Amino acid sequence: MMTLRPYQAEAKEAVLKEWGQGHKRTLLVLPTGTGKTVVFSSVVENQVRNGGRALIMAHRGELLDQAADKLRDACGLDSVLEKAESSSLGSSTSVTVGSVQSLAQEKRLARFPSDYFTDIIVDEAHHCLSESYQRVLCHFPGANILGVTATPDRGDMKNLGQFFDSKAYEYTMTQAIREKYLCPVKAQMIPLELDIADVGISNGDYSAGDIGCALEPYLDSIAHEMLRYCKGRKTVVFLPLVKTSQKFCDLLNYYGLSAAEVNGNSRDRAEILRDFESGEYEVLCNSMLLTEGWDCPAVDCIVCLRPTKVRSLYQQMVGRGMRLFPGKDHLLLLDFLWMTERHDLCRPSAIISKDEEIARKIDEQMMSTGEGIDLIDAEEEAERDVLREREEALARELALMRKRKLQLVDPLQYALSIAAEDLTNYVPTFAWEMAPPSEKQLQFLEKRGIYSSSVENMGKASLLIDRLVRRQEEGLSTPKQIRCLERYGFRQVGTWAFEDAGKMISRLAANNWRVPYGLNVASYRP
Repeated sequence: MMTLRPYQAEAKEAVLKEWGQGHKRTLLVLPTGTGKTVVFSSVVENQVRNGGRALIMAHRGELLDQAADKLRDACGLDSVLEKAESSSLGSSTSVTVGSVQSLAQEKRLARFPSDYFTDIIVDEAHHCLSESYQRVLCHFPGANILGVTATPDRGDMKNLGQFFDSKAYEYTMTQAIREKYLCPVKAQMIPLELDIADVGISNGDYSAGDIGCALEPYLDSIAHEMLRYCKGRKTVVFLPLVKTSQKFCDLLNYYGLSAAEVNGNSRDRAEILRDFESGEYEVLCNSMLLTEGWDCPAVDCIVCLRPTKVRSLYQQMVGRGMRLFPGKDHLLLLDFLWMTERHDLCRPSAIISKDEEIARKIDEQMMSTGEGIDLIDAEEEAERDVLREREEALARELALMRKRKLQLVDPLQYALSIAAEDLTNYVPTFAWEMAPPSEKQLQFLEKRGIYSSSVENMGKASLLIDRLVRRQEEGLSTPKQIRCLERYGFRQVGTWAFEDAGKMISRLAANNWRVPYGLNVASYRP
Protein backbone atom coordinates (compact mmCIF):
# COMPACT_ATOMS: atom_id res chain seq x y z
CA MET A 1 0.00 0.00 0.00
CA MET A 2 1.33 3.41 -0.96
CA THR A 3 1.93 6.14 1.65
CA LEU A 4 0.53 9.48 0.54
CA ARG A 5 2.77 12.53 0.44
CA PRO A 6 1.66 15.33 2.80
CA TYR A 7 -0.04 17.39 0.08
CA GLN A 8 -1.69 14.25 -1.34
CA ALA A 9 -3.16 13.42 2.08
CA GLU A 10 -4.40 17.03 2.42
CA ALA A 11 -5.95 16.83 -1.05
CA LYS A 12 -7.78 13.58 -0.25
CA GLU A 13 -9.20 14.95 3.01
CA ALA A 14 -10.23 18.20 1.29
CA VAL A 15 -12.19 16.30 -1.38
CA LEU A 16 -13.99 14.15 1.18
CA LYS A 17 -14.77 17.26 3.24
CA GLU A 18 -16.30 19.03 0.22
CA TRP A 19 -18.50 16.05 -0.55
CA GLY A 20 -19.44 15.79 3.10
CA GLN A 21 -20.55 19.43 3.11
CA GLY A 22 -22.83 18.89 0.13
CA HIS A 23 -20.56 20.23 -2.64
CA LYS A 24 -21.17 17.20 -4.84
CA ARG A 25 -19.21 18.53 -7.83
CA THR A 26 -15.73 19.53 -6.72
CA LEU A 27 -12.34 20.07 -8.37
CA LEU A 28 -8.85 18.86 -7.49
CA VAL A 29 -6.04 20.87 -9.09
CA LEU A 30 -2.63 19.15 -9.18
CA PRO A 31 0.18 19.86 -11.66
CA THR A 32 1.43 17.16 -13.99
CA GLY A 33 3.81 14.79 -12.22
CA THR A 34 2.53 15.22 -8.65
CA GLY A 35 0.45 12.06 -8.46
CA LYS A 36 -3.14 12.99 -9.22
CA THR A 37 -3.90 9.33 -10.00
CA VAL A 38 -2.61 8.33 -6.58
CA VAL A 39 -4.87 10.90 -4.90
CA PHE A 40 -8.09 10.00 -6.68
CA SER A 41 -7.32 6.29 -6.26
CA SER A 42 -7.11 6.87 -2.51
CA VAL A 43 -10.40 8.79 -2.61
CA VAL A 44 -12.02 5.90 -4.48
CA GLU A 45 -10.61 3.42 -1.95
CA ASN A 46 -12.22 5.40 0.88
CA GLN A 47 -15.61 5.44 -0.83
CA VAL A 48 -15.55 1.76 -1.77
CA ARG A 49 -14.55 0.76 1.76
CA ASN A 50 -17.68 2.59 2.89
CA GLY A 51 -19.95 0.68 0.51
CA GLY A 52 -19.84 2.91 -2.54
CA ARG A 53 -19.52 2.07 -6.22
CA ALA A 54 -17.17 4.29 -8.22
CA LEU A 55 -16.59 5.17 -11.86
CA ILE A 56 -13.25 6.51 -13.09
CA MET A 57 -13.84 8.07 -16.49
CA ALA A 58 -11.34 9.25 -19.13
CA HIS A 59 -11.18 9.81 -22.88
CA ARG A 60 -8.03 7.83 -23.74
CA GLY A 61 -7.05 4.22 -23.25
CA GLU A 62 -3.67 5.12 -21.74
CA LEU A 63 -5.38 7.11 -18.98
CA LEU A 64 -7.74 4.22 -18.24
CA ASP A 65 -4.82 1.78 -18.03
CA GLN A 66 -2.91 4.13 -15.72
CA ALA A 67 -5.92 4.50 -13.42
CA ALA A 68 -6.48 0.71 -13.23
CA ASP A 69 -2.80 0.02 -12.57
CA LYS A 70 -2.46 2.72 -9.90
CA LEU A 71 -5.68 1.64 -8.19
CA ARG A 72 -4.33 -1.89 -7.91
CA ASP A 73 -0.75 -0.94 -6.98
CA ALA A 74 -1.53 1.88 -4.54
CA CYS A 75 -4.75 0.65 -2.96
CA GLY A 76 -5.00 -3.07 -3.69
CA LEU A 77 -8.31 -2.61 -5.52
CA ASP A 78 -9.28 -4.36 -8.73
CA SER A 79 -11.42 -2.66 -11.34
CA VAL A 80 -13.58 -3.69 -14.27
CA LEU A 81 -13.41 -2.08 -17.71
CA GLU A 82 -16.35 -0.38 -19.43
CA LYS A 83 -15.17 -0.05 -22.99
CA ALA A 84 -16.04 -1.62 -26.36
CA GLU A 85 -17.21 -5.22 -25.70
CA SER A 86 -16.25 -5.15 -22.01
CA SER A 87 -18.96 -4.08 -19.53
CA SER A 88 -19.10 -3.60 -15.78
CA LEU A 89 -22.83 -4.32 -15.44
CA GLY A 90 -23.42 -7.37 -13.27
CA SER A 91 -19.87 -7.39 -11.96
CA SER A 92 -19.24 -7.70 -8.22
CA THR A 93 -16.23 -5.38 -8.57
CA SER A 94 -16.98 -1.98 -7.02
CA VAL A 95 -14.78 0.15 -9.31
CA THR A 96 -15.38 0.72 -13.01
CA VAL A 97 -12.76 2.27 -15.26
CA GLY A 98 -14.71 3.60 -18.21
CA SER A 99 -14.19 5.14 -21.63
CA VAL A 100 -16.37 8.21 -22.08
CA GLN A 101 -16.78 7.39 -25.78
CA SER A 102 -18.36 4.03 -24.88
CA LEU A 103 -20.39 5.22 -21.90
CA ALA A 104 -21.87 8.17 -23.80
CA GLN A 105 -23.61 5.86 -26.29
CA GLU A 106 -27.30 6.28 -25.52
CA LYS A 107 -28.28 2.60 -25.59
CA ARG A 108 -25.31 1.62 -23.46
CA LEU A 109 -25.86 4.40 -20.94
CA ALA A 110 -29.56 3.63 -20.62
CA ARG A 111 -28.71 0.17 -19.24
CA PHE A 112 -27.27 1.76 -16.09
CA PRO A 113 -29.70 2.75 -13.30
CA SER A 114 -29.34 6.46 -12.45
CA ASP A 115 -28.07 5.55 -8.96
CA TYR A 116 -25.63 2.85 -10.13
CA PHE A 117 -22.51 4.90 -9.27
CA THR A 118 -22.18 6.78 -5.98
CA ASP A 119 -18.92 8.50 -6.97
CA ILE A 120 -17.49 9.54 -10.34
CA ILE A 121 -13.89 10.62 -11.02
CA VAL A 122 -13.25 12.62 -14.20
CA ASP A 123 -9.57 12.45 -15.15
CA GLU A 124 -8.36 15.50 -17.16
CA ALA A 125 -11.46 17.41 -16.06
CA HIS A 126 -10.98 20.24 -18.56
CA HIS A 127 -12.65 17.88 -21.06
CA CYS A 128 -15.77 17.37 -18.95
CA LEU A 129 -17.80 20.24 -20.44
CA SER A 130 -18.00 18.40 -23.76
CA GLU A 131 -21.34 16.89 -24.83
CA SER A 132 -20.24 13.26 -24.32
CA TYR A 133 -19.02 13.82 -20.76
CA GLN A 134 -22.10 15.84 -19.85
CA ARG A 135 -24.40 13.11 -21.14
CA VAL A 136 -22.78 10.58 -18.80
CA LEU A 137 -22.53 12.88 -15.78
CA CYS A 138 -26.15 14.02 -16.05
CA HIS A 139 -27.30 10.38 -16.21
CA PHE A 140 -26.10 9.93 -12.60
CA PRO A 141 -27.50 13.06 -10.89
CA GLY A 142 -26.97 11.87 -7.32
CA ALA A 143 -23.30 10.90 -7.64
CA ASN A 144 -20.42 12.76 -6.03
CA ILE A 145 -18.20 14.06 -8.84
CA LEU A 146 -14.48 14.81 -8.59
CA GLY A 147 -12.83 16.56 -11.52
CA VAL A 148 -9.03 16.30 -11.61
CA THR A 149 -6.97 18.70 -13.70
CA ALA A 150 -3.55 20.32 -13.92
CA THR A 151 -3.25 23.95 -12.83
CA PRO A 152 -5.72 25.82 -15.07
CA ASP A 153 -5.74 29.49 -16.00
CA ARG A 154 -8.56 31.85 -15.05
CA GLY A 155 -10.40 31.24 -18.30
CA ASP A 156 -10.37 27.48 -17.72
CA MET A 157 -11.56 27.91 -14.14
CA LYS A 158 -14.44 30.15 -15.16
CA ASN A 159 -15.53 27.55 -17.69
CA LEU A 160 -15.24 24.71 -15.18
CA GLY A 161 -17.11 26.86 -12.67
CA GLN A 162 -20.20 26.49 -14.84
CA PHE A 163 -20.41 22.83 -13.80
CA PHE A 164 -18.42 22.39 -10.58
CA ASP A 165 -19.55 23.78 -7.21
CA SER A 166 -16.16 24.23 -5.59
CA LYS A 167 -12.42 23.72 -5.72
CA ALA A 168 -11.46 21.30 -2.96
CA TYR A 169 -7.70 21.68 -3.18
CA GLU A 170 -4.95 23.18 -5.32
CA TYR A 171 -1.24 22.39 -5.21
CA THR A 172 0.77 24.70 -7.43
CA MET A 173 3.74 23.88 -9.62
CA THR A 174 5.82 26.42 -7.68
CA GLN A 175 5.04 24.63 -4.40
CA ALA A 176 5.93 21.26 -5.95
CA ILE A 177 9.30 22.53 -7.19
CA ARG A 178 10.17 24.25 -3.91
CA GLU A 179 9.20 21.16 -1.92
CA LYS A 180 11.29 19.01 -4.31
CA TYR A 181 8.47 16.89 -5.72
CA LEU A 182 9.13 18.26 -9.23
CA CYS A 183 12.49 19.24 -10.72
CA PRO A 184 13.49 22.90 -11.27
CA VAL A 185 13.00 24.42 -14.72
CA LYS A 186 15.63 26.44 -16.55
CA ALA A 187 14.13 28.42 -19.42
CA GLN A 188 16.38 29.33 -22.34
CA MET A 189 15.31 31.93 -24.88
CA ILE A 190 16.49 31.11 -28.42
CA PRO A 191 16.91 34.39 -30.36
CA LEU A 192 15.22 33.03 -33.46
CA GLU A 193 12.26 35.16 -34.54
CA LEU A 194 9.29 33.04 -35.66
CA ASP A 195 6.54 35.15 -37.18
CA ILE A 196 3.04 33.87 -36.30
CA ALA A 197 1.28 37.24 -36.48
CA ASP A 198 -1.04 36.05 -39.26
CA VAL A 199 -1.96 32.72 -37.67
CA GLY A 200 -5.72 32.36 -37.20
CA ILE A 201 -7.68 31.20 -34.15
CA SER A 202 -9.66 27.95 -34.11
CA ASN A 203 -11.66 26.66 -31.11
CA GLY A 204 -10.11 29.26 -28.85
CA ASP A 205 -6.46 28.54 -29.71
CA TYR A 206 -3.99 29.11 -32.50
CA SER A 207 -4.97 27.11 -35.59
CA ALA A 208 -2.77 23.99 -35.84
CA GLY A 209 -2.89 24.10 -39.63
CA ASP A 210 -1.82 27.74 -39.77
CA ILE A 211 0.93 27.14 -37.20
CA GLY A 212 2.25 24.24 -39.28
CA CYS A 213 2.45 26.42 -42.38
CA ALA A 214 4.03 29.30 -40.44
CA LEU A 215 6.71 27.00 -39.00
CA GLU A 216 7.81 25.50 -42.32
CA PRO A 217 10.33 28.25 -43.23
CA TYR A 218 12.00 28.02 -39.81
CA LEU A 219 12.33 24.26 -39.28
CA ASP A 220 15.86 24.06 -40.67
CA SER A 221 17.08 26.92 -38.43
CA ILE A 222 15.37 25.43 -35.37
CA ALA A 223 16.95 22.02 -35.97
CA HIS A 224 20.36 23.67 -36.28
CA GLU A 225 19.83 25.58 -33.00
CA MET A 226 18.83 22.39 -31.20
CA LEU A 227 22.23 20.88 -31.93
CA ARG A 228 23.70 23.37 -29.47
CA TYR A 229 21.30 22.67 -26.62
CA CYS A 230 19.93 19.13 -27.00
CA LYS A 231 22.99 16.98 -27.67
CA GLY A 232 23.29 14.47 -24.85
CA ARG A 233 19.83 15.25 -23.48
CA LYS A 234 16.58 13.30 -23.62
CA THR A 235 14.36 15.73 -25.54
CA VAL A 236 10.66 15.80 -26.45
CA VAL A 237 9.47 18.17 -29.18
CA PHE A 238 5.80 19.15 -29.54
CA LEU A 239 4.67 20.19 -33.03
CA PRO A 240 1.28 21.21 -34.48
CA LEU A 241 0.85 18.71 -37.35
CA VAL A 242 1.90 15.13 -38.08
CA LYS A 243 3.51 16.09 -41.38
CA THR A 244 5.45 18.90 -39.64
CA SER A 245 6.56 16.47 -36.93
CA GLN A 246 7.75 13.94 -39.52
CA LYS A 247 9.63 16.56 -41.52
CA PHE A 248 11.30 17.98 -38.42
CA CYS A 249 12.35 14.50 -37.29
CA ASP A 250 14.07 13.95 -40.65
CA LEU A 251 15.89 17.29 -40.30
CA LEU A 252 17.15 16.44 -36.82
CA ASN A 253 18.54 13.13 -38.03
CA TYR A 254 20.17 14.95 -40.97
CA TYR A 255 21.93 17.31 -38.56
CA GLY A 256 23.17 14.47 -36.36
CA LEU A 257 20.61 14.20 -33.57
CA SER A 258 19.14 10.69 -33.39
CA ALA A 259 15.39 11.32 -33.51
CA ALA A 260 12.16 9.32 -33.78
CA GLU A 261 8.59 10.40 -34.47
CA VAL A 262 5.28 9.09 -33.11
CA ASN A 263 1.71 9.94 -34.05
CA GLY A 264 -1.77 8.49 -33.68
CA ASN A 265 -1.29 6.26 -36.71
CA SER A 266 2.13 4.86 -35.74
CA ARG A 267 1.78 1.07 -35.71
CA ASP A 268 5.05 0.69 -33.81
CA ARG A 269 4.32 3.52 -31.34
CA ALA A 270 4.83 1.39 -28.21
CA GLU A 271 8.16 0.09 -29.54
CA ILE A 272 9.38 3.62 -30.42
CA LEU A 273 8.46 4.90 -26.97
CA ARG A 274 10.31 2.00 -25.35
CA ASP A 275 13.37 2.63 -27.52
CA PHE A 276 13.34 6.33 -26.65
CA GLU A 277 13.11 5.57 -22.94
CA SER A 278 15.98 3.08 -23.18
CA GLY A 279 18.22 5.63 -24.94
CA GLU A 280 18.04 4.49 -28.58
CA TYR A 281 16.99 8.03 -29.57
CA GLU A 282 17.95 11.46 -28.22
CA VAL A 283 14.84 13.27 -29.48
CA LEU A 284 11.19 12.27 -29.73
CA CYS A 285 8.96 14.33 -32.04
CA ASN A 286 5.18 14.24 -31.81
CA SER A 287 2.13 16.18 -32.94
CA MET A 288 0.56 16.80 -29.49
CA LEU A 289 0.15 13.05 -28.93
CA LEU A 290 2.16 12.90 -25.70
CA THR A 291 0.48 15.66 -23.69
CA GLU A 292 -1.54 13.12 -21.67
CA GLY A 293 -1.17 9.51 -20.58
CA TRP A 294 2.58 9.07 -21.14
CA ASP A 295 5.36 9.39 -18.59
CA CYS A 296 9.11 9.24 -19.06
CA PRO A 297 10.77 10.77 -15.98
CA ALA A 298 14.21 10.84 -17.63
CA VAL A 299 13.10 13.55 -20.12
CA ASP A 300 15.21 16.63 -19.34
CA CYS A 301 14.53 18.93 -22.30
CA ILE A 302 11.24 20.17 -23.75
CA VAL A 303 10.83 22.08 -27.00
CA CYS A 304 7.38 23.59 -27.58
CA LEU A 305 6.95 24.26 -31.31
CA ARG A 306 3.20 24.41 -30.90
CA PRO A 307 2.50 27.93 -29.55
CA THR A 308 -0.73 28.06 -27.55
CA LYS A 309 -3.01 30.43 -25.67
CA VAL A 310 -4.21 27.64 -23.36
CA ARG A 311 -2.18 27.59 -20.13
CA SER A 312 -3.26 24.07 -19.13
CA LEU A 313 -2.11 22.69 -22.50
CA TYR A 314 1.24 24.47 -22.20
CA GLN A 315 1.70 23.09 -18.70
CA GLN A 316 0.91 19.58 -19.92
CA MET A 317 3.65 19.84 -22.54
CA VAL A 318 6.23 21.18 -20.09
CA GLY A 319 5.05 18.75 -17.42
CA ARG A 320 6.30 15.81 -19.50
CA GLY A 321 9.81 16.75 -18.37
CA MET A 322 9.29 17.85 -14.76
CA ARG A 323 9.29 14.51 -13.01
CA LEU A 324 12.25 13.64 -10.81
CA PHE A 325 14.87 11.19 -12.07
CA PRO A 326 18.30 10.09 -10.73
CA GLY A 327 21.05 12.39 -12.01
CA LYS A 328 18.59 14.96 -13.41
CA ASP A 329 19.00 18.33 -11.70
CA HIS A 330 16.75 20.46 -13.91
CA LEU A 331 14.53 20.54 -16.97
CA LEU A 332 15.73 22.67 -19.87
CA LEU A 333 12.81 24.45 -21.56
CA LEU A 334 13.67 25.97 -24.94
CA ASP A 335 11.53 28.96 -25.88
CA PHE A 336 11.60 30.76 -29.20
CA LEU A 337 10.81 34.38 -29.91
CA TRP A 338 7.31 33.99 -31.27
CA MET A 339 6.43 37.18 -33.15
CA THR A 340 2.74 37.94 -32.64
CA GLU A 341 0.58 40.95 -31.94
CA ARG A 342 -1.47 38.94 -29.43
CA HIS A 343 -0.70 39.20 -25.72
CA ASP A 344 -2.16 35.86 -24.64
CA LEU A 345 0.60 33.59 -25.95
CA CYS A 346 1.82 31.17 -23.25
CA ARG A 347 5.51 31.51 -22.43
CA PRO A 348 7.65 29.72 -19.79
CA SER A 349 6.43 32.13 -17.11
CA ALA A 350 2.93 30.68 -17.57
CA ILE A 351 3.81 27.42 -15.84
CA ILE A 352 4.54 29.02 -12.46
CA SER A 353 2.68 32.34 -12.27
CA LYS A 354 -0.99 33.17 -12.77
CA ASP A 355 -0.27 36.83 -12.01
CA GLU A 356 0.03 38.66 -15.33
CA GLU A 357 2.39 41.34 -14.00
CA ILE A 358 4.78 38.82 -12.49
CA ALA A 359 4.68 36.68 -15.65
CA ARG A 360 5.47 39.74 -17.76
CA LYS A 361 8.51 40.57 -15.64
CA ILE A 362 9.77 36.96 -15.88
CA ASP A 363 9.45 37.18 -19.67
CA GLU A 364 11.41 40.44 -19.63
CA GLN A 365 14.19 38.74 -17.66
CA MET A 366 14.34 35.91 -20.19
CA MET A 367 14.58 38.29 -23.13
CA SER A 368 17.22 40.50 -21.51
CA THR A 369 19.75 37.72 -20.93
CA GLY A 370 21.36 35.26 -23.27
CA GLU A 371 21.68 32.67 -20.53
CA GLY A 372 19.03 30.30 -19.23
CA ILE A 373 17.18 31.44 -16.12
CA ASP A 374 15.83 29.40 -13.23
CA LEU A 375 12.09 30.08 -13.25
CA ILE A 376 11.68 29.92 -9.47
CA ASP A 377 14.52 32.45 -8.95
CA ALA A 378 13.04 34.63 -11.70
CA GLU A 379 9.61 34.46 -10.09
CA GLU A 380 10.98 35.55 -6.71
CA GLU A 381 12.75 38.55 -8.27
CA ALA A 382 9.66 39.46 -10.27
CA GLU A 383 7.47 39.16 -7.16
CA ARG A 384 9.75 41.59 -5.30
CA ASP A 385 9.56 44.10 -8.16
CA VAL A 386 5.80 43.81 -8.53
CA LEU A 387 5.25 43.98 -4.76
CA ARG A 388 7.34 47.17 -4.57
CA GLU A 389 5.35 48.72 -7.41
CA ARG A 390 2.06 47.70 -5.81
CA GLU A 391 3.14 49.03 -2.44
CA GLU A 392 4.03 52.37 -4.03
CA ALA A 393 0.64 52.50 -5.75
CA LEU A 394 -1.05 51.47 -2.52
CA ALA A 395 0.81 54.17 -0.58
CA ARG A 396 -0.66 56.76 -2.91
CA GLU A 397 -4.11 55.26 -2.46
CA LEU A 398 -3.72 55.10 1.31
CA ALA A 399 -2.77 58.76 1.43
CA LEU A 400 -6.18 59.52 -0.02
CA MET A 401 -7.86 57.05 2.32
CA ARG A 402 -6.26 58.68 5.38
CA LYS A 403 -7.88 61.93 4.40
CA ARG A 404 -11.20 60.19 4.85
CA LYS A 405 -9.99 59.16 8.36
CA LEU A 406 -10.62 55.52 7.61
CA GLN A 407 -10.15 53.50 10.79
CA LEU A 408 -10.23 50.06 9.15
CA VAL A 409 -7.79 48.15 6.94
CA ASP A 410 -8.46 47.98 3.20
CA PRO A 411 -8.56 44.33 1.98
CA LEU A 412 -5.86 44.99 -0.64
CA GLN A 413 -3.60 46.58 1.96
CA TYR A 414 -4.19 43.60 4.25
CA ALA A 415 -3.42 41.10 1.45
CA LEU A 416 -0.14 42.86 0.64
CA SER A 417 0.79 43.16 4.31
CA ILE A 418 0.47 39.42 4.92
CA ALA A 419 1.95 38.53 1.49
CA ALA A 420 -1.17 36.60 0.45
CA GLU A 421 -0.97 36.23 -3.33
CA ASP A 422 -4.26 34.32 -3.47
CA LEU A 423 -6.04 37.31 -1.90
CA THR A 424 -4.18 39.90 -3.95
CA ASN A 425 -5.06 38.22 -7.25
CA TYR A 426 -8.41 36.73 -6.28
CA VAL A 427 -10.97 36.36 -9.07
CA PRO A 428 -14.32 34.63 -8.33
CA THR A 429 -14.88 31.37 -10.21
CA PHE A 430 -18.01 29.62 -8.97
CA ALA A 431 -21.54 31.00 -8.89
CA TRP A 432 -21.67 31.22 -5.09
CA GLU A 433 -18.36 33.14 -5.06
CA MET A 434 -19.79 35.82 -7.35
CA ALA A 435 -22.79 36.52 -5.11
CA PRO A 436 -22.73 39.61 -2.86
CA PRO A 437 -21.19 39.08 0.60
CA SER A 438 -23.68 38.23 3.35
CA GLU A 439 -24.47 40.65 6.15
CA LYS A 440 -22.97 38.17 8.61
CA GLN A 441 -19.71 38.09 6.64
CA LEU A 442 -19.52 41.89 6.48
CA GLN A 443 -20.15 42.21 10.20
CA PHE A 444 -17.42 39.66 10.96
CA LEU A 445 -14.91 41.50 8.76
CA GLU A 446 -15.70 44.91 10.26
CA LYS A 447 -15.35 43.49 13.77
CA ARG A 448 -11.92 42.11 12.86
CA GLY A 449 -10.79 45.47 11.43
CA ILE A 450 -11.35 44.98 7.68
CA TYR A 451 -12.96 47.73 5.59
CA SER A 452 -15.87 45.62 4.32
CA SER A 453 -17.15 48.08 1.70
CA SER A 454 -14.20 47.07 -0.50
CA VAL A 455 -15.18 43.38 -0.39
CA GLU A 456 -17.04 42.88 -3.66
CA ASN A 457 -18.28 39.30 -3.43
CA MET A 458 -18.98 36.32 -1.19
CA GLY A 459 -15.93 34.37 -2.39
CA LYS A 460 -13.48 37.09 -1.40
CA ALA A 461 -15.26 37.56 1.94
CA SER A 462 -15.01 33.82 2.59
CA LEU A 463 -11.30 33.78 1.73
CA LEU A 464 -10.63 36.78 3.99
CA ILE A 465 -12.53 35.24 6.90
CA ASP A 466 -10.69 31.94 6.50
CA ARG A 467 -7.35 33.77 6.50
CA LEU A 468 -8.27 35.86 9.56
CA VAL A 469 -9.31 32.78 11.54
CA ARG A 470 -6.21 30.81 10.56
CA ARG A 471 -3.90 33.71 11.41
CA GLN A 472 -5.54 34.05 14.81
CA GLU A 473 -4.99 30.33 15.44
CA GLU A 474 -1.33 30.74 14.40
CA GLY A 475 -0.86 33.73 16.72
CA LEU A 476 -0.13 36.29 13.98
CA SER A 477 -0.81 40.05 13.94
CA THR A 478 -4.36 41.34 13.51
CA PRO A 479 -5.58 43.83 10.87
CA LYS A 480 -5.89 46.56 13.51
CA GLN A 481 -2.31 45.98 14.68
CA ILE A 482 -1.13 46.02 11.07
CA ARG A 483 -2.90 49.31 10.36
CA CYS A 484 -1.63 50.93 13.54
CA LEU A 485 2.02 49.99 13.00
CA GLU A 486 2.09 50.64 9.24
CA ARG A 487 0.87 54.17 9.93
CA TYR A 488 4.19 54.69 11.72
CA GLY A 489 6.14 53.30 8.76
CA PHE A 490 6.78 49.73 9.94
CA ARG A 491 7.03 47.25 7.06
CA GLN A 492 5.72 43.69 6.60
CA VAL A 493 3.81 43.84 9.88
CA GLY A 494 1.56 41.10 8.50
CA THR A 495 4.40 38.61 9.09
CA TRP A 496 4.79 39.58 12.77
CA ALA A 497 3.47 37.58 15.71
CA PHE A 498 0.47 38.99 17.58
CA GLU A 499 2.56 39.29 20.74
CA ASP A 500 5.40 41.18 18.98
CA ALA A 501 2.97 43.60 17.35
CA GLY A 502 1.27 44.19 20.72
CA LYS A 503 4.58 44.93 22.44
CA MET A 504 5.54 47.51 19.79
CA ILE A 505 2.16 49.24 20.08
CA SER A 506 2.65 49.37 23.84
CA ARG A 507 6.10 50.96 23.34
CA LEU A 508 4.59 53.59 21.06
CA ALA A 509 1.83 54.33 23.56
CA ALA A 510 4.34 54.63 26.41
CA ASN A 511 6.33 57.08 24.27
CA ASN A 512 3.31 59.37 23.72
CA TRP A 513 2.65 57.70 20.36
CA ARG A 514 6.03 58.64 18.97
CA VAL A 515 8.61 56.29 17.46
CA PRO A 516 11.35 55.60 20.05
CA TYR A 517 14.62 57.42 19.34
CA GLY A 518 17.03 55.44 17.15
CA LEU A 519 14.44 52.91 15.96
CA ASN A 520 14.51 52.45 12.15
CA VAL A 521 10.91 51.56 11.33
CA ALA A 522 11.63 50.64 7.69
CA SER A 523 14.13 47.91 8.58
CA TYR A 524 12.88 46.86 12.02
CA ARG A 525 11.92 43.20 12.47
CA PRO A 526 10.90 41.63 15.79
